[in-house]
Amino acid sequence: MNHFLKNIIDWMMEKEEDMAKKCAIPMKEIEYQIEKVEAQKAKIQKEYDEAMAELNDVLAKLEKIKSTEVLRCQTEDK
Repeated sequence: MNHFLKNIIDWMMEKEEDMAKKCAIPMKEIEYQIEKVEAQKAKIQKEYDEAMAELNDVLAKLEKIKSTEVLRCQTEDK
């Protein structure tokens, strides 16, 4: 599905570029689209950063549990 969407977006960008070369698209429209894409990119980056922070927190807790258990199990084996 992502490949299909990428192809559609690529096709749309080609058509838009052709129209821009013919001055058939107002510059304000292109600037508006750039702003929308930059806003979407920032939103996705923020979501990614938050998800990575959560995963790093879970990983740190798991590593701490592992360390505690390794020490506890080593002392019990003796």
